[in-house]
Amino acid sequence: MSGAGAAAGAGPGGARAPYPLHLDLAGRRVLVAGGGPVAARRAGDLVAAGADVHVVSPAVCEDLRDLLPHLTWHEREAHPDDVEGAWLVHTATGDRATDDALASAAEQRRTWCVRADDADASAAWTPAVVRREVDGAAVTVSVSAGRDPRRARALKESLGRWLDGGAAPLRRGAREPGRTGRVTLVGGGPGEVDLLTLRGRRRLAEADLVVVDRLAPTGVLAELGEDVEVVDVGKTPDHHPVPQEEINRLLVEAARTGRHVVRLKGGDGYVFGRGGEEVLACREAGVEVEVVPGVTSAFSVPAAAGIPVTHRGLARSVTVVTGHDVPDAAALAAFAALEGTLVVLMGVSTLAGLAEGLIAAGKDPATPVAVVERGWTPQQRTTLAPLERIAAVAAERGVRSPAVVVVGPVADLATTVGEVAAARAQAPAGPAGLVAPPGAVAYCPGG
Repeated sequence: MSGAGAAAGAGPGGARAPYPLHLDLAGRRVLVAGGGPVAARRAGDLVAAGADVHVVSPAVCEDLRDLLPHLTWHEREAHPDDVEGAWLVHTATGDRATDDALASAAEQRRTWCVRADDADASAAWTPAVVRREVDGAAVTVSVSAGRDPRRARALKESLGRWLDGGAAPLRRGAREPGRTGRVTLVGGGPGEVDLLTLRGRRRLAEADLVVVDRLAPTGVLAELGEDVEVVDVGKTPDHHPVPQEEINRLLVEAARTGRHVVRLKGGDGYVFGRGGEEVLACREAGVEVEVVPGVTSAFSVPAAAGIPVTHRGLARSVTVVTGHDVPDAAALAAFAALEGTLVVLMGVSTLAGLAEGLIAAGKDPATPVAVVERGWTPQQRTTLAPLERIAAVAAERGVRSPAVVVVGPVADLATTVGEVAAARAQAPAGPAGLVAPPGAVAYCPGG
């Protein structure tokens, strides 16, 4: 309909109420009149929609030239007869008379025409669009704001952030028989919900089942729908209630029922998280699997305590090792020879053996060491001591897992000289150094 005709269909308040509609243009002829940037944007969207796009213009801009393999260019002025056979018309010639003639021809043929030059005279309008792929399916959100493009763009950007941030209800509807399930391995970061990546949060919003670890950001689970099943397979040192093989089986069997399974882990699933085993189990079973990396505690927990694992003049490299077992003599010798930073994950129970082994292998007993407990939580606590005393200091303070051990000169950056002096003045010194309150630093001088 033309602008005047559309006004006749105004709503009760007198304002024209456009009828929103998504069109399947695959294989259908669409006319784009014009060769400038506006025509290029329209043509690009139409090509993506699979339309049979015909551009009519004496010349085309560079962006349109890039699309030429995917559309037909008629190198001449547009004429009303070009509307013949088109399902949809876009005019962007920059010439009012030409656009008027094309719009009139479209009206006569009962073809919808979008005018770039005059929204009021247009019979159809292109909305601001947010497109995302969600759980393997395309999600399209169209925004119209009373022909106010600035407001429409602002709304579009806000909706995009809503979708990307995982707050939107992205789960699929009722599971269809035969629908293929999938597994997503999400690294949850060091524990704080806002350190979970946007993609990880979005995948959780799509999940039917969440299989979660003890060190994952479990606070995010309260934001999930009530019908999302959550299975806790949390492990603690020397206590694995659900063996890894059983976890692998659970992921595969749940996905085979057509569900989207999210395996939510702490840190990054590929850094001593056994994520590789879970991915291989899914692949061997023919189950689709995706990996969403997380912020690893190896770097983020020291950062929470003010420790950069590399620092100009102090450490040019960093080595990350597991502390489940004391390394053998060859490994201890290699670690002792490192000039950079040694980061030990899950090493509280083996801290004494590790420290003794490093010193026996030639590591300077005065090397600074920091143990950061429960990084990025209100219970965060940091203990500093030289390598030769760190095990005794940690035992005196009652250091517990989860904690990250940092060995090297950068450990001393966990606090400033002023903070050390303040800690000494405010807490009684003992053979194990200073005991600081949660979140603070306890400093044990060397010697």
